[in-house]
Amino acid sequence: MKDHGITLVELIIVISIIGILAVALSFEFIGWMGSYRVESQVKEMYVDLMNARARAMQRNRIHFVNFPNTTSYRIFEDTDPAPDGDGILQIANDAQVLPTKTIQYALSWGGGNITFDNRGLVSPNGTISVTSTVNPDYDCIVLFATRINMGKWNGSICVAK
Repeated sequence: MKDHGITLVELIIVISIIGILAVALSFEFIGWMGSYRVESQVKEMYVDLMNARARAMQRNRIHFVNFPNTTSYRIFEDTDPAPDGDGILQIANDAQVLPTKTIQYALSWGGGNITFDNRGLVSPNGTISVTSTVNPDYDCIVLFATRINMGKWNGSICVAK
């Protein structure tokens, strides 16, 4: 007699294997999404910093990046007093170029305001790092006088990639 079809035991084994794989992949997907969120926010901040730098050179005015708390930042153009500003951030009077951007993770930056002069030079030098429980490829930004790099925080320094 020929056997056609599958037995109930075979069907249960196949369904069990598919269930185990689905559970394992869902945990991997959740971790991947967390890493993606951190990287996305670091990349967005990087673009905002590069745009502020380019805008400072284009408009020949100092631009400031201000951190009102540990989860947000905003960018100002030095417009007060007119016409060229005075090199000092006056939140009430200087033009806000970028509205306050809030991120989901805590930022670590100990340098006060970041300043881009009209030649695009950055001061002070330092590192902006994002604190999270996931392991993204990019979770920090290194600021040097002449360049800005994204990198991976290794516990003590940001290793630029």
